[in-house]
Amino acid sequence: MLFRHALMLVALLAGAPFANAADDAAPAPAAVAAAAPLSEGEVKKIDTAAGKLTIKHGPLVNLGMEPMTMVFRVQDPVMLTKVQAGSKIRFTAEKVGGALTVTTLEVQ
Repeated sequence: MLFRHALMLVALLAGAPFANAADDAAPAPAAVAAAAPLSEGEVKKIDTAAGKLTIKHGPLVNLGMEPMTMVFRVQDPVMLTKVQAGSKIRFTAEKVGGALTVTTLEVQ
């Protein structure tokens, strides 16, 4: 604890901001979803039993991925009822629990 206070004092005297433990915490999922850009895509296949969509998509900037066709889990199974094969969509995909997951979906 004393060491932490010493670091804060050094940072304060140096004019540098000091990050506390709360700053290191991961942002809330809603904040992450809001920050991630929407990508364009087309639904190729729906697997309701597995809770997955196959999407041919443009670049996924937040994940550093080039355009391709791939399978994603969906965060909310209701998303599967909003689309059909061939639907043009805008979506956000993120890594959730190690799996690429559609966290937001808009049908165009």
